[in-house]
Amino acid sequence: MNKRVDKPTETVAVTDITEEFHPAGVGELDLYQKREKIYTRRIEGFYQRIRVYTGWPLLLGYFLLPWLNWDGRQAVLFDLPNRQFHIFNLTFWPQDFPLLAWMMIIAAFALFTVTAWAGRIWCGYTCPQTVWTAIFMWVEQWCEGSRNQRIKWDKAPWSVEKFARKLSKHALWGGFALLTGFSFVAYFSPARELLVNLVTIDFAALLSLGFNLDWWGLGIWEASWIIFFTLATYINAGWLREQVCMYMCPYARFQSVMFDQDTLIVSYDYHRGESRGARKKGVDASEKGLGDCVDCQICVQVCPTGIDIRDGLQYECINCALCIDGCNSVMDQMGYEKGLIRYTTENSLNGQPTNFLRPRLIGYAVAVVVMVAIFFTSIIVRVPLKLDVIRDRDRLYIQTTEGYIENSYTLKVINMDQQSHQYQISFSGLEGAKIIGKSKVVVIPGELSELPIRLSIDPADLEKTNNTIEFNVQAIDGSDYEAIAESRFIGPRVK
Repeated sequence: MNKRVDKPTETVAVTDITEEFHPAGVGELDLYQKREKIYTRRIEGFYQRIRVYTGWPLLLGYFLLPWLNWDGRQAVLFDLPNRQFHIFNLTFWPQDFPLLAWMMIIAAFALFTVTAWAGRIWCGYTCPQTVWTAIFMWVEQWCEGSRNQRIKWDKAPWSVEKFARKLSKHALWGGFALLTGFSFVAYFSPARELLVNLVTIDFAALLSLGFNLDWWGLGIWEASWIIFFTLATYINAGWLREQVCMYMCPYARFQSVMFDQDTLIVSYDYHRGESRGARKKGVDASEKGLGDCVDCQICVQVCPTGIDIRDGLQYECINCALCIDGCNSVMDQMGYEKGLIRYTTENSLNGQPTNFLRPRLIGYAVAVVVMVAIFFTSIIVRVPLKLDVIRDRDRLYIQTTEGYIENSYTLKVINMDQQSHQYQISFSGLEGAKIIGKSKVVVIPGELSELPIRLSIDPADLEKTNNTIEFNVQAIDGSDYEAIAESRFIGPRVK
């Protein structure tokens, strides 16, 4: 039986030189120190149920959307080779990229609004890194057991059981990471074809040991991106975990700019909890000069970033509320009021009223509402027809044998609708001119049709050398789609 041997302590002089220059609570930090593995404790509670309700719909949507069909094609497909981006009944083209810019701006302002109101609640409930890490942690707990069991397994020597547990964990991690990588690429390559290509293997070509992927049904780019995102998911969610939030994510660094004393944060009630100390249930802590904190360390053990929330607001905190549920479970056991750790504001902790309707938050919210309104208005009034006019610049004009002046143009008509349409070509701004060539064109869905035409005019009808004209493309099959593009008509010098 092992006995603990207490070593004699050494007396340290009060006038230690380090205390003269370092304030209390401040120590040296090695920026290159080895990462200490965090063993999280499993906890259940009100906020963790909310995380399930917010995380799983996003997770299922990510995996299932590529398999949903819409009007004979994949509902959400970003077809890069054909430069078409299908989102249900809408098809966007590179010409619609300003809408993407609007979406990014709206997302940024929405993030600012949420952060100013409720801190890093996005990180704690819906961030992909948080959701995927939670899945990987659940797999780890299922394969290796509770927090204490995982610590023991890591310290124990290798055995058949330890190897089997580790292998099953990493196999499930790898499978989920592969599913993640495959699903991501399925948004850019049709999911059903991608799956067939993924499992198609030419074993004869494989055994030839060639240095290419001819033996695999996948193309080089599809295979590369699937492998890349599989490895990225496996490493980020399985190994790096909190390191991504603490050192790689820029949001953790600039969030403090949007915080103020009225921002909702996860915080420990210092006035109620101090002084900390263990005690038995039913003992009057006030007689011992203790607060409600029993110093059980559960708030630290459940934290995915390994911080102690009792030390105050820290940039590593992702507002996941695990510490709240952990502390509330202990408060229930002790018969104390919940909320020692809770969502609150700095003003509330200091006994001051919280001002939720503050100018900055209102400004963010108004900006988001206005931009969302503009964005959806642009979608509603968007015409799935695009017209580009390219004037022949090799010659300014041509004079025919009949004496007419002609300019040549190439009209590019893009049908961004899901149906074929017949269009009528016309122009305005040049009286007396007429179109030489086809004035009608049929364009099938998602196609670009190039139509060469010429404008001809009698020189006597030209009032100036440089004339501004407008080409008009109008659907004549019952739809009201119309597109206009401006160009120039150049003639000889007018005397």
